[in-house]
Amino acid sequence: MKTPLPLLFIFTILGSFLHARPETDSCTGNLTLKAPIPFDTTNLHCLSVWDAQGFILRYVQTSANIWSFILSTPDTNSYIAMGFSASGSMVGSSAIVGWVASRGASGGIKQYYLGGFTPNQVVPDKGNLQVIGNSTFITLQSSRLYMVFQLETTVLLSWLILATGSTGLFPAAPNYALTKHLDKFSTRIDYSKANLGSSQVNGSSSSQGDGSSSQGDSCDTKLNLSVPLPFDTTKLNCLAVWNAQGYILRYSQTSSNIWSFILSAPNQNSYISIGFSPNGGMVGSSAIVGWISSNGASGGMKQYSLSGYAPNQVVPNRGNLPIINNSTMITSQSSRLYMAFQLQTNRPLSRLIYAVGPNGVFPTAPSFSLMQHQDKVSVTVNYATGSSVLGNSSMNLKRSHGVLNILGWGIFIIMGAIVARYFKDWDPFWFNFHASVQSLGFVLGVIGVITGLILNNQLHINFNLHKTLGIIILVLACLQVMAFVARPKKESKVRKHWNLYHHNIGRIVIILSIANIFYGIHLAKEGSEWTVAYGIVLAILLSIAVIFEIGLWSKD
Repeated sequence: MKTPLPLLFIFTILGSFLHARPETDSCTGNLTLKAPIPFDTTNLHCLSVWDAQGFILRYVQTSANIWSFILSTPDTNSYIAMGFSASGSMVGSSAIVGWVASRGASGGIKQYYLGGFTPNQVVPDKGNLQVIGNSTFITLQSSRLYMVFQLETTVLLSWLILATGSTGLFPAAPNYALTKHLDKFSTRIDYSKANLGSSQVNGSSSSQGDGSSSQGDSCDTKLNLSVPLPFDTTKLNCLAVWNAQGYILRYSQTSSNIWSFILSAPNQNSYISIGFSPNGGMVGSSAIVGWISSNGASGGMKQYSLSGYAPNQVVPNRGNLPIINNSTMITSQSSRLYMAFQLQTNRPLSRLIYAVGPNGVFPTAPSFSLMQHQDKVSVTVNYATGSSVLGNSSMNLKRSHGVLNILGWGIFIIMGAIVARYFKDWDPFWFNFHASVQSLGFVLGVIGVITGLILNNQLHINFNLHKTLGIIILVLACLQVMAFVARPKKESKVRKHWNLYHHNIGRIVIILSIANIFYGIHLAKEGSEWTVAYGIVLAILLSIAVIFEIGLWSKD
C-alpha cells in the first residue's frame, strides 16, 4: 500500500526540522560579532567553561598588564556573571555582571563586590578588578549574549565563578541590586596553557586536574599531626576526595570490624562534614560534623542524623554510625582542620557525602542545630582499591529524560492522534500506524518517566509539580492502553461512549504533556534553544492539524 501524500508531507517537514540545529557558539567556530570590539580578536584563547549552561570564554593577554575577555552565553532572559576568586568561593570575590533585558529593550554591565550571601552584601560599582575604562559592553546576537571587558593586571586570579540569574529579573536604577543567582559554577583555569582544572557546581563536583590538593596537605606528604591519635596512622590509605575544596581522606581497616578515618580540609572558619549514605543522597544518611572557629575560641564534633532537608530534620547526637567511644577528635593545624574518628563495622557504606558550612556560622548549645551547607559533593569510595569516583553531574541523564519525554509524549503521541483523526479513509493503514506510533510514544514516555524518577532521587530538588504532572500523564496513558485492549466492537451500542472517553483522555494527555515539557525545560535551565526547538516542532504539528481540520470541515 502506498503511503498517503499528506503523511509524506508530515515526515518531510519533521525530518527537515530534526536535522536543523539552532545557532550556537563553540570554540571550533569563528567569532563574528557585528559590534566593534576595542581589541584584537585574532589570537583569542577559547574554552568551554560551563557546558551545562553553554558558557564559552575567549581571552588573550593583550599586553604585559592588560587582559581581554569575551564571555559568550545563551540568552535566557537573565543576567550573566563572571567572577574572579582567590579560593573558588563566592564571598570575597569580584564579578563582572551583564544583562540585556526583554530581548534587547535595555541592558547594562557593572562590576560587583561579593561581600557575602545576602543582597545588601553584593555591592555594585565596587570590587577589586581593575576594569579598563570604555572597554566594557554587552551585546545580543543570534540568541546569545556576548560580554566584553578588559582588566589591567599582571596576575589574574585562577578561580572563575560563573553564574546565571533568574529569568526576567535584572539590576535596575537607582540601586542596581543583584538578585540571587539561579545557578552557579566555579572552575580553575590555567591561563598560560588554556586548560581547565578543578571545578564545582552547587551540589556536585568534578576534577580535571591531577588529583593534587592545596592548603598544605596532600596524599604525597606524610601526615604529621602535633596531637596524638588513638590509632595507628602509619598504614593509612589516602584519597584526594574533593579537589575543589581541598578535602583529603585517610582511612584504614584497623581490625576486622574497626575502621579509622581522618578527614583533612582547609579551615575556612566553617564546619566540615563527612556523611555515610546508602544511596548517595543526603536524606537517610548519617554524618560526622566538626568545627573550630578561626580564632580557636570554640570547637566541637558531633554525629547528625540527616532525615530531611529542613533544619529540624537534621538531628544532633543521632544517626546510624557506630562510633567508637573516645575515638573522635578535631584539631586545627597549619590552617587546616583534621577530623579523626573510628567506626565499629565490618565495612562502612561506600557512598560518602562531604560538605562545607557557611562562613562563621557554627552549631551552638543547647540545640546544636546545623545551618545549611554552603557546598557539598557525593563520592563513591572503593575501600579495597583505595580509589574514589566523584558523583555525576546528572547532566546526561537529565538530557536523556528530556529527549525521551519530548519524543514520546510531545511528538509521537501527537502524530498518532493526528493520523487517527484525519486519515480514517486509509483503513486499515491509519489504525496500524496510529497503534504503532502511540505504542512507541508510550514506551519512550514510560522510560522517560523512569529516568525522571531516578534523576529526582539523585538531585534531591523539589520538582514536585513536574513529577506530579508526569505521574498523572503516565496514569492516563496506562488507562488509554487498557481502554484500547478492552475496546468494544464498532457495532456495539457502547462504542460511541468508548470513543468519547478515548478521544477526550487522549486530548488531556497531549495538553498536560505539552505543558509539562515546557515546564521541564524551564526547570532544567537548558536555555532558549530547547524551548524554541520544541516550540517549532509543536507549531509544525499544530499547523498540519489545522490544515487537515479545515479540510475535514469543508468535506462536511
